[in-house]
Amino acid sequence: MTISEHPVIGEERLLIDGELRRARSGRTFEVVNPATEEVIGVVADGGPDDLDDAITAARRAFDDSSWATDVELRVRGLRQLQSAFLAHADEIRAMTVAETGSPLSLTYSAQLDAPVDSLGWVADLAEGYQWETDLGDAAPLGIPSHRWVRREPTGVVGAITPWNVPHQINLAKLGPALAAGNTVVLKPAPDTPWCATVLGRLIAEETDIPPGVVNIVASSEHTVGALLSSDPRVDQISFTGSTATGKRVMISAADTLKKVFLELGGKSAFVILDDADLRGACATAAFTVCTHAGQGCAITTRLLVPRHQFDEAVESTAKVLSKLPAGDPTDPGTICGPLISARQRDRVEGYIALAGEEHGTIVTGGGRPDGMERGYFVEPTLIVGVDNSARVAQEEIFGPVLVVIPHDGDDHAVALANDSAYGLSGSVWSADRERAIRVTDRIRTGTVGINGGLWFSPDMPFGGYKQSGVGRESGVAGFEEYLETKSIAEPA
Repeated sequence: MTISEHPVIGEERLLIDGELRRARSGRTFEVVNPATEEVIGVVADGGPDDLDDAITAARRAFDDSSWATDVELRVRGLRQLQSAFLAHADEIRAMTVAETGSPLSLTYSAQLDAPVDSLGWVADLAEGYQWETDLGDAAPLGIPSHRWVRREPTGVVGAITPWNVPHQINLAKLGPALAAGNTVVLKPAPDTPWCATVLGRLIAEETDIPPGVVNIVASSEHTVGALLSSDPRVDQISFTGSTATGKRVMISAADTLKKVFLELGGKSAFVILDDADLRGACATAAFTVCTHAGQGCAITTRLLVPRHQFDEAVESTAKVLSKLPAGDPTDPGTICGPLISARQRDRVEGYIALAGEEHGTIVTGGGRPDGMERGYFVEPTLIVGVDNSARVAQEEIFGPVLVVIPHDGDDHAVALANDSAYGLSGSVWSADRERAIRVTDRIRTGTVGINGGLWFSPDMPFGGYKQSGVGRESGVAGFEEYLETKSIAEPA
């Protein structure tokens, strides 16, 4: 059976206190396939009352159950969840493509299989983690004492996730938070609720994770998730989304001084040095910006090339982009699928129009694909003729749009790369490894790939500098975001 023939099965219910249930209001909202604009189902439209129930359940499960102290139970629950995903992989894969518009090929990596694999990694980490460190005897202030440090869960975590890679981000938050002993209230984006509610069904029906430990509240209203930031019963917020929304989350969380993890926007630079394989690098840059229609916060959307190679780089990049057209996400050969919604398509088209106002030139793309009247598609687009201060070079577009900017050597390339409010990712290409590392060390971003090296992995911390966020997701650093540190002493 091909993916297009597989039935799309979502989950209409919320998960609250171990129960799969409707919203208290009885309301639902529609789930739309972005490739066809067809309504493929509905999901419960949770409101403030449902969120209150979820927070109450999470608070009780943390305070009154053994979840926070029973590492063995947590590890078992995570491994059961991984097994449940694997058992339903075909069903979830079809649902993911239909709901997110993600190309099928990506579900075998970042859109599904990789985050499911990460559950095993974080379970292994929790099982072998050194929860307590003995610091031995000392006599601070002349008082002989025996000291040790204990790592403990933060408490109730409010997780707010976006629509672009929902399984990856849902599990990158849920896995470490649960492994650390926290309870969670997950509020997914209204564009991709099923990726979260199906997760709730697997937890409720196929794991030993106790009631209240995980609660999932889908809602058509962004304001419902915002209530997590201000509620005093929530100890930590883990948010992934736009920088503008992240700032509001931080402000809202300030009244109760919650721990806050923010993974925000990016406008990452793809730096090609003058000794690099220009064509290979340009092909990689083009492929990257087309992936999932450019809907990734860490995608490199500024291509910085040596000025004397500018025309060759533009020609080479445009040639590759023209061979990666937007297409049907169920086709295994598609790299660039639709944007998530009509609103997002309008946003991307607005930036393409803005490039003209900023005296830029569209080399290729710039419109909607011929013959695709349905679906939120935009052609992969290459923009030249603007400088690094242009809005299309400074603001996150979140679409298949690449801006090419010339540089005058390594120092200038570094200056351009760092001339951004963001600092999430980047790429450096050079035939000289040491030269590439020297440039990499000067770029102020949280992740960098050298000559195509890939940092994306469950054991690698991910996060940004500057306005790209606070804290790290994944890796030991990401796991420890969900822990508190307690220092203890007794008479020696």
